[in-house]
Amino acid sequence: MADILVVEDEQLIARLLKETLQIEGYQVVTALNGEDAVQFTLRETPQLIILDVVLSGIDGYEVVRHLRIHPKTLHIPIIVLSSLAEPKDKVFAFEVGVDDYITKPFHPDELLARIRTQLRRMQQNFLSPLIGLPAGFQIELAINHKLNSPEPWSILYLDLNNFKAFNDVYGFLAGNDLIRLVGRICQRVVRQYGNPDDFVGHVGGDDFIVVTTPEHAHILCRCISEEYKEASTAIYRPEDLGRGSITGVDRKGQAYQFPLISLSIGVVTNQMQRLNSIQEVSYLAAEAKYYAKQSVDNVYHMTSWRELAGHDTSSGVPRSVSSSGLPPTFAEVAYEHAQHYNLFRKTEENLLEEYKQKYAEHGIL
Repeated sequence: MADILVVEDEQLIARLLKETLQIEGYQVVTALNGEDAVQFTLRETPQLIILDVVLSGIDGYEVVRHLRIHPKTLHIPIIVLSSLAEPKDKVFAFEVGVDDYITKPFHPDELLARIRTQLRRMQQNFLSPLIGLPAGFQIELAINHKLNSPEPWSILYLDLNNFKAFNDVYGFLAGNDLIRLVGRICQRVVRQYGNPDDFVGHVGGDDFIVVTTPEHAHILCRCISEEYKEASTAIYRPEDLGRGSITGVDRKGQAYQFPLISLSIGVVTNQMQRLNSIQEVSYLAAEAKYYAKQSVDNVYHMTSWRELAGHDTSSGVPRSVSSSGLPPTFAEVAYEHAQHYNLFRKTEENLLEEYKQKYAEHGIL
């Protein structure tokens, strides 16, 4: 069931709400003031918030303003539960950005019905249906939010190598389990080692994105890699795990071997050069992914000074950082989200063709 945050400074009402929601199977956390509510939401991203507007410290309206400007929390449904019953109070709340408004005293059945409606709307319109992470347009907003900020940032783009071949052998349900596993690992590691407002999104298919700060990028890459390498062993058949490879059959009916599914992470940062558009970010991320995938080992790739200085024409060899389980990525967009991310896929396709021609001229390919 969904995680719900109740923001209410009257402890009797907060306890009543918590008990009512827990009976229905919801996981409930309470906050007694607006500051705690904002900090908790940025860190834990509950699936719905029930909010009183009259609070100590910052009021409920200010809580809504804080959450609506951040791409990590702008999708979370907020239901106001207030004793302010005048039409002007309701109109103002909706203008600030709340999703529903219930006046006190309230009927539990009505509250529960409105909660179910808001959760259903959020799932249908904003989240990846497979893993429940922000997707589509929210990812664009998260990247643009960083591009417009003077603060240093790093973007990690993750995907799975040989995922299609794995699906062909193990079936799409096992593939879905693998995608969910990566999503859970990203959320858990970012919660433990990242910043409170770090963003985790599901681009689609087997691709994920993490928006963080440079000082956390390496540890996030390493820990996500290590956790994935350990946890993914449970998905394979014993004979495949023991052999270290999977046997598939190609379109001609011929058996072939491919490696166990590794995780790739490409990292782009604005520390070395200011990036001005999402197109630039996607180009450099596709470049990082291409370089890291040249290795048969698990690596992650951090964009270098040389690549940033001439990423449109440079032929320098990238700097790859060995890790205990990964390579990079940023541009293989899932078909269900292609309408939002065609630019990523096209950028990578053009980049690969460019590199093939360039390396062929130097006798590398």
